[in-house]
Amino acid sequence: MSALADNIVYFARTLRRAGLPIGSGQIIEALRAVEAVGLEQRGDVRSALFATLVSHPGQRLIFAQAFDTFWRDPKLFDRAMAALLPHLDVPRAEDTPAPGTRRVAEALRGITAQEQAEKNVILELDARDTASADEILAAKDFEQMSAEELARAKAALQALQWNPAPRLTRRTAPSYIGHAFDMRRTLRRSLKTGGAVVRLERRARQSREPPLVVLCDISGSMSGYARMCLHFLHGLTHLGLSHGRATHTFLFGTRLTNVTRALKLRDPDEALAKIAALTPDWDGGTRIAAALSAFNRDWARRVLGQGALVLLITDGLERDGVMELGRAAERLHRAARRLIWLNPLLRYEGFAPKAQGVQALLAHVDELRPVHNLNSLSDLARALGGEQSARERLGQIKGRAA
Repeated sequence: MSALADNIVYFARTLRRAGLPIGSGQIIEALRAVEAVGLEQRGDVRSALFATLVSHPGQRLIFAQAFDTFWRDPKLFDRAMAALLPHLDVPRAEDTPAPGTRRVAEALRGITAQEQAEKNVILELDARDTASADEILAAKDFEQMSAEELARAKAALQALQWNPAPRLTRRTAPSYIGHAFDMRRTLRRSLKTGGAVVRLERRARQSREPPLVVLCDISGSMSGYARMCLHFLHGLTHLGLSHGRATHTFLFGTRLTNVTRALKLRDPDEALAKIAALTPDWDGGTRIAAALSAFNRDWARRVLGQGALVLLITDGLERDGVMELGRAAERLHRAARRLIWLNPLLRYEGFAPKAQGVQALLAHVDELRPVHNLNSLSDLARALGGEQSARERLGQIKGRAA
C-alpha cells in the first residue's frame, strides 16, 4: 500500500498543478478512501479519488482527463501494488486538445521537470542588482512571451482584482443617517406604542458597482492580445458574479459575437474552447465600424444602463467606413458613462494617431490606455476609477493628431 500511496500523492500533486485547490487533508482522505474500497475494481478507485479530491462540478473535466492520463495503461494500474510508478503519457502539442487537456499536460510535465531539477547541481548566483523574474514577466510584451511565460501570465491575469468605485443609485434603503425621511416606516413603527412615541426613520441612497461592457477586437493584428485579454475578462466575469455586478463581453472581427455566457463557465480552458466555437472570424479581417453599429443597434439599450463602463479593446486600424466609425463611436460614447480605449499600439513611446480609424475613435473616448503586458492590465484593474496620467496621455496623443 505504501507504493500505491506514493502514486496517489503524485496524482494529487498533478491535480493541484492543474488548478484544483487540494490540501493535505484531502490527500489523507483519498488514501483512506482507496484503502476502504480496495483495489479490485478500477472504477471504485476512481470514484473514491473523485469523491475526496473534487470539490466543485467545474473540476470534473480536469479530474477525468488527469485520471485517464495518469493511469492510462490498465495493466500499469494493476501493477501499482508492485511498487511501479505510472507511465506519464502526455498529449502532444500538435494534437487538438479538449478543454483542460493543456493544463493537465503541463501539470504532468511539471512533476517530471521537478524531479529532474532535484538531480541537477544548484548554482548560487548573485542577483541583487538584477530584476526579479516576476518583474521581467510583468513588463514583457505578450507577443514576445514563450509558452511557459504565457502560462504564468494567464495565471496572473486570472488572479487580478477588479475594484471599481461604486456609484450612487436612485434606489434607497433604510438607514440611521439617511438624507430623506421614511414616513411609511415611521408610521408603522409608531403603531407599536399607540402613537405615544414617534421616531423619525430615514432612508439613504444605495451604492453599487457599475456594470462592465467589453468590446474586444479579435482580428489578425489583435489575435495574440485578445487571447490574453480573455483570460483577464474570465476572471473579471466571475469576480463580478460574486459581487453582484453584471459583466457583458462582445468579440468582433468581421461580425459581432456575444460571448458573455461562455465566459461564465468556471474552467478557463473550457470557456475559451466555447468562445473559439462561437467565433469563426477569429484571426481574420476586421470591421470595427460595422461591429460598433451592430452593438449600438442590438445591445446598447440592454446592457448600457446604470452607468455602465465600456472597454474598447482594439488597435483602431479600420480601412473602410471611417465616417461610419466616427458616428458609431460618438453614439457609443453618449450611451456609456465612460468609454475607455485599450490599444496595444501604445507600447510604442512615440505612437502618433496617423491612421484615419485611430483619429475617428480618438475624438470620442474618455481615456486611452495600453494593453500589451501584465503591467498595463494591472494598472487598469487597480486604477480604473480615473488616473490623471492616463488623461494627460490622451491629451498628448490628441495633440499629435492635430
